[in-house]
Amino acid sequence: MSTSAPTKAFASTGDLEPKTVTFAELAPGAYAYTAEGDPNTGIIVGDDGVMVIDAQATPLMAEDVIAKVRTVTDKPIKYVLLTHYHAVRVLGASGYKADHIIASRDTYDLIVERGQQDYESELGRFPRLFQGADSIPGLTWPTIVFENHMTLWLGKTRVEIMQLGRGHTKGDTVAWLPDSKVLFSGDLVEFGATPYTGDAYLQEWPATLDALAALKPEKLVPGRGEALTTPELCAQAITETKEFLTAMYGAVAEARAAGAGLGDAFTQARAALEPRFGRWVIFEHCLPFDVSRAFDESGGIRDPRIWTADRDREMWAALQA
Repeated sequence: MSTSAPTKAFASTGDLEPKTVTFAELAPGAYAYTAEGDPNTGIIVGDDGVMVIDAQATPLMAEDVIAKVRTVTDKPIKYVLLTHYHAVRVLGASGYKADHIIASRDTYDLIVERGQQDYESELGRFPRLFQGADSIPGLTWPTIVFENHMTLWLGKTRVEIMQLGRGHTKGDTVAWLPDSKVLFSGDLVEFGATPYTGDAYLQEWPATLDALAALKPEKLVPGRGEALTTPELCAQAITETKEFLTAMYGAVAEARAAGAGLGDAFTQARAALEPRFGRWVIFEHCLPFDVSRAFDESGGIRDPRIWTADRDREMWAALQA
């Protein structure tokens, strides 16, 4: 009597090593909270208050961001801006006790449609990123919802909050400081980190990156990876993100057009991508979800399907087989 081998756990469930946090000033009043490829948070300190960009995954984890902010200012945290809806970015928002939580209309709609499923899916996949999950009071609900573009003033500091196109999700939002040319990109741009594209619009994302490049940022806080402090590094991060997306989607679409199923498309895409991108952080974690979305989109499924904990496991088991 034979028994089947157990399915391997998600790559991310074994990623338990703590990361070193860096808190750096990029321009007067503009800061980056980064942690060796874990999700980044941006901070803008204006004349009369503070904006936090992406909240971390739990109120407990938000406490460390607040502690870093308090090393540079005692001004109140007035705003939390959500660059998109993913749980790892938004569920810590209540910890800041901000006056307002800002999100795009598309991000709000995604929270309504799939916020709870995303929370359960992400928590199961990447437990280290949800330290103190029992401190989460529930889904994060924006109090200010905008469409396309809004300008917010922190005293004399002008913050342009914009949707420049679909990419990582349909609700992607960036914050732009035009006076200091600092861009907070959310997960539209990564640096040395593998883009997660499970909820992406892969054929539209490159054009959105072109719109970011047209801003000509001189400093940039990506979704993951170290903060970028020169125009050349900003351009490099945008270009490399675009090159990964193009190569990944192209490999999967080519495999599907040749009649490959999801498993074979994954094998072919992995072989094509690993030599150049395999050392990027969370490569093994993201690639199954990336390929799954690319397989769907190249087959005509325009809008990303909802990830649930059950769908995660089914997809993972199919690829292991």
